[in-house]
Amino acid sequence: MSTPISPSDDDLKSKLVALKTENPTLGIPKLHALLLAQNTTWTVSEKRVKKTLQAAGLVVQPPAAKNSAAKDIHPSSELVQNLDVTKWSSKIEVKYFGKNKGKGLVAKEPIAEGEVIWKEDPFIVAPEWDIYDMQQSSRACAFCTTPLSESALVVRCPASTSAAFCPARFCSRLCLSRSARIHPLLCPAQNPASVPLLTFARRAEWMALHAVAHCAARLLLAEPAQQAEDWAVFRALAVLGMEERAKSTWFAGEPDRATWKRAHQLLVQAFQTPATPEQQKKLARVLKRAAPPDIAAAFFTYDGFLRSLGRMSLNLEAHGGLYTLHSHLNHACTPTVSVRHLDPRTALARITLLAKRDLAPGDELLVTYVDPSLGLRARREGLGAWGFGVCRCERCVEEEKAGAAEGEGKEAAPAEGMEDLERELKAGLGVM
Repeated sequence: MSTPISPSDDDLKSKLVALKTENPTLGIPKLHALLLAQNTTWTVSEKRVKKTLQAAGLVVQPPAAKNSAAKDIHPSSELVQNLDVTKWSSKIEVKYFGKNKGKGLVAKEPIAEGEVIWKEDPFIVAPEWDIYDMQQSSRACAFCTTPLSESALVVRCPASTSAAFCPARFCSRLCLSRSARIHPLLCPAQNPASVPLLTFARRAEWMALHAVAHCAARLLLAEPAQQAEDWAVFRALAVLGMEERAKSTWFAGEPDRATWKRAHQLLVQAFQTPATPEQQKKLARVLKRAAPPDIAAAFFTYDGFLRSLGRMSLNLEAHGGLYTLHSHLNHACTPTVSVRHLDPRTALARITLLAKRDLAPGDELLVTYVDPSLGLRARREGLGAWGFGVCRCERCVEEEKAGAAEGEGKEAAPAEGMEDLERELKAGLGVM
C-alpha cells in the first residue's frame, strides 16, 4: 500500500477548481469525497478543501456576527405602477408600510372568516419537479400543469417534429394559445439553446433558476405594451440579491459563485448568444426584437441575474408559481389568510385566497413563510433564510415575553389553532 501524501497547494487548487467546474452544485463534503476518490494516494482534510475553495472564490464564507446588534439586511421592494387591484378584488388595497417592511395588502371592506378574497392565475409557474417531470413526459399540461388524460382536447406542441421533438402537450387549445407568452423560448424544438439551462436547473433542483428562465422568456417574448406592464410587475417584486444574502450574518448555507456563474452563462446562451450558428438562427426566428436595455440588464448582466435569482427566491409560492397580487403578502406567524389550490381544472396553477378570520377595514392580509408549529427560536431561524430579520409579529413578541418570564431556553407552545394550520401547510395548501 502506498504512503498517503499531502498535495501541494497548487496541485490541490488545480484539482478542486476542475472538480468544481465539472460539478458546480456539489457542496464541500461531496467535493471532498470525490477528490479523495479520484486521488487515492492523497490525504486532505475537509477543512483544507474548504479553505482552498474559499481562497479561489468558489464558495463564500458568511461573515461572523460582530455583535448582537448587527444590522439586519432587508429585502427591498416597490409598488407596481398602475396596478389595478380590482381585477382580483374590490375588498383589498395595496399599502406601502415603509422601507424595511415594504408593501403589503390590507382590507378596504369587512371580510368574513372563510370568505374567498380572490383567485389568481400565475404570472409564471415553474412547478415542483415531480410536476415538471410529468410535463417533460407529456403527462401534464405544459402551461397550466393539469395532469393529462386521453382526451380529444389535448394538443401537442405544433413545433414538435421527429427531427426536433418537443414533449409539451396542452390540455386545451386555450392553454396552447396562452403558452405562446413563454413556451417558444423554452421549447427544445424552437429554441434548442434553452435545453442546457433547463437541464442544469433540473439536475440542481433549483426552482429559482427555473423561474428566472420562465420570467425571462415571458418578458423577452411580450409585445411592447404587454412587456411594459410585465416589466412593472417583475421589477417591483421584493428582492434580496445573492451577494447580499451571502453578506448577511443569518445566511446559513454556502452560496456558490461557481454555480451562479455557470447558471448565468447558460441563461445568456439560451436567450441571447447561443453556442452554435444553427441555434442562433432558431433563436432569431423566435425573438422578433431586441430586449429593452433594462430587461436585458436584469437577465444578461451578472449582477442583474443575481438580483433576479433573489427575486424568485423570495416571491415564489410553495408550488413554484409567481403571482402578481400574492407577491404583496407579508408574513406573520399567525396568518390571517390561507392560500389554497382548489381548482382541479388548473392543478397547481390557480390559487384561491381565503380569510382565516374576520378582517376589518385596515387589517393586513398576512400569510406564514415558516412552519407555524415550530417554537419561537426555530421560526425566527427559518425566517432568517428569507432575509427578513427578526420577526416581530404579535405572536413572536408575546412568546418572547413569555419565554423571558419563564426563564431562558424555553420554547413557547404553538399558539391555539396552529394544529389546523400545520396540517394545511403539510398538505401543500399554504405558503411556507
